[in-house]
Amino acid sequence: MPNTKPTDNTPLKPSGRPFVLVAEDDQFYANIYKVKLAKEGYDVTVVGNGEWVLSVAKKRKPNIILLDLVMPVMDGFETLKALKKDPELANINVIILSNLGQDEDIQTAKSLGAKDYLIKANNSIQEVVAKIKQYVG
Repeated sequence: MPNTKPTDNTPLKPSGRPFVLVAEDDQFYANIYKVKLAKEGYDVTVVGNGEWVLSVAKKRKPNIILLDLVMPVMDGFETLKALKKDPELANINVIILSNLGQDEDIQTAKSLGAKDYLIKANNSIQEVVAKIKQYVG
């Protein structure tokens, strides 16, 4: 899924449900997040790189972004910097969801404005959902 682009089914019109934008280029994780979050009542769009995160977020502001760090084209750190520089997008809560678990990566992400940092291998999808609910309700 490295080339997952926003598709025509990207929910760009408000549905009354919270909108979760997921940046994940791994097909396995992308499918898990999309299915589980939809079952939990969220509108979900999954994209495969940071440029598409910015593109979708400008069209429909998400309630929260789940952001992988290792992605093609524009990585998570660059994406987070760009989000926080844009006055229209700067207030969106961003949770990093990565397998990078070094203290340096965690500190860098938080200093760039990430609300939280979850290591994929250490957190179940239920824990991810609980974290989203903590920020979105």
